[in-house]
Amino acid sequence: MPSVVSPLEVTGMKFRHSALVASIAVSALTLAGCSSSAADDEASDSGPFRVLVTGAISGQGSLAANAQTSILAAKAGVEQVNKDGGIGGRQVELTVTDDGGDATKAVSNLRDAINSGKRPDLYLNSGPSTVSAATLPILKQNKILSFNVGPTNDSSDPAQFPLNFDLSPSPTEYAVSIARYAKSKNYQQVGVIHGSSAYGEAFGQAMDDALSAEGVSASGAEEYDVAALDMTAQLQALENKGTQALVIDAYGAPLGYLLSSLERLDWNIPLIGNTSVSGTALIAKPAPEGALGTRAASNLVMQVFPSTVYDASDTAVNTMVDAMASMGSIPSTLILADNYDPFGLVAAAAKKVGSTADATELAKALEDQDVLDDAKTAFLPRYHYSAQSHAPNLADDGYRFVPPSKVVNGQYGNPAAA
Repeated sequence: MPSVVSPLEVTGMKFRHSALVASIAVSALTLAGCSSSAADDEASDSGPFRVLVTGAISGQGSLAANAQTSILAAKAGVEQVNKDGGIGGRQVELTVTDDGGDATKAVSNLRDAINSGKRPDLYLNSGPSTVSAATLPILKQNKILSFNVGPTNDSSDPAQFPLNFDLSPSPTEYAVSIARYAKSKNYQQVGVIHGSSAYGEAFGQAMDDALSAEGVSASGAEEYDVAALDMTAQLQALENKGTQALVIDAYGAPLGYLLSSLERLDWNIPLIGNTSVSGTALIAKPAPEGALGTRAASNLVMQVFPSTVYDASDTAVNTMVDAMASMGSIPSTLILADNYDPFGLVAAAAKKVGSTADATELAKALEDQDVLDDAKTAFLPRYHYSAQSHAPNLADDGYRFVPPSKVVNGQYGNPAAA
């Protein structure tokens, strides 16, 4: 049975990193005054607004760190929206489940929640894209509103998943931003290496299209098995094609293997990492435990969002960071803090609709730019969902490219890290 923590207990609670790692597979966190005996209506304007967030709490390495950051962001988002009156006047009840990074486990946990009599009003994941690909069809079938951290090639398509909204930009959006950055640096013969995940494959195709659209010549693309320990063969193939700058997609342990493979090849080349790279904890940890300070990493810039870079003047982001830090250690970069924003987004949609009972109506409201402009968000300053696209559709100013560094509270570039 999930355990429910009362509001009074939460007030003085500090969620430490070790406690998160050791947490049981399913735990419920109620960050507001709401009754555990609320009605079990599938669609209702009464009782708590139930949110289920899944993450790889028991996963290994970056998977666990990123899941913990994602879940901290969700908890902070719940705290903030409940202070503001909840969603449609309903206080939010957050349930956390551990999927271990295993799509099969995520599916099992989701089905259990749906069949429990207290099905979620909203579902959030913490990535990776394999979890998204497995759970989205079930969410669609059961008409559950969802926000997605791990985009796939069709997760932002309203025709396929009308109740899902991607928090992270689509592979195409990321690729366009990277291609424009490469063009600004006058790079040509740009190569791409990406993983065999659903996201990696979508990103690889998107990079080819984006480079062509920006007039940047491409040397080719290579895919590696995400279970591989060595990417030397793929890198050698790209080097032999005359690659002058390399775009890399690598999440978790594969990033370390890829950088090590580059060093074994003695290939000194400019590297542009996507947000899979900047979301990997080892890139911010000094060698030998991490990659920071290694020769390969010294050639790297990483794609991030403005919220991932410290700015003392950004009140909304600093409020989010302070709330997360008050609940526990932030173990990875804020590139995984997406789950702070859904609560402000859905609250704005509920205000527009005047109800929380119909997920389809809430989704329609989230396609209204006036609603999105009214939403209190921080991870991204503005979302641009539409009836044609459920990707956030950021402009160029929604991205930054920064070198690896130590992080403080999940942010690069904080003077306190020196």
